[in-house]
Amino acid sequence: KKKDPHQQTDPPSIPVDELFPSGDFPEGEIQEYKDDNLWRTTSEEKREQERLQKPMYNSVRRAAEVHRQVRKYMRSIIKPGMLMMELCETLENMVRKLIKENGLQAGIAFPTGCSLNWVAAHWTPNSGDKTVLQYDDVMKLDFGTHIDGHIVDCAFTVAFNPMFDPLLQATRDATNTGIKVILHTSFTLPRLWYILTKNGLIYYQMNASHKQLCS
Repeated sequence: KKKDPHQQTDPPSIPVDELFPSGDFPEGEIQEYKDDNLWRTTSEEKREQERLQKPMYNSVRRAAEVHRQVRKYMRSIIKPGMLMMELCETLENMVRKLIKENGLQAGIAFPTGCSLNWVAAHWTPNSGDKTVLQYDDVMKLDFGTHIDGHIVDCAFTVAFNPMFDPLLQATRDATNTGIKVILHTSFTLPRLWYILTKNGLIYYQMNASHKQLCS
């Protein structure tokens, strides 16, 4: 029986654009606007603006599919005893291959963050670093992909000791609660940021080209 030419290998090695030769990439989960924000869906002007953004959305979906496949694979191989340098190199080399790294057109969005324990974010090993991932560590793995500068950034937490299960569940619940609040609110962003941070739900970061939700 011949292998489906559009099926990914294990470990992943086929560039994502070759798995979707039509050029249309998976949409993923769609969160609809609700309540006071429903006008964004019903407005004719907004619908036209949405249509004009489809090429950009497709670029983001390509980057997102690369991120999803790399994330899934890394979750399956990360284990205590790995060198942090080895972990980051494995992840970044796979991103380069699946996204067909090409200068500023496609590639890694930023250095992989693999912060341990009390380090909240943005730590990455330097060349020659011998840090080893331990059974009792809590690691925040944060990496990004991009197509034409459109960044997909997603982080997840890795912990092997079951004592940290309640912590991981609490962060998932907080993130999902924050997303629900955003979809239902009509607050301005500064007001929304104040409400969410004041109640300890999430930190909402926004700049001209990037939105990120992180617990």
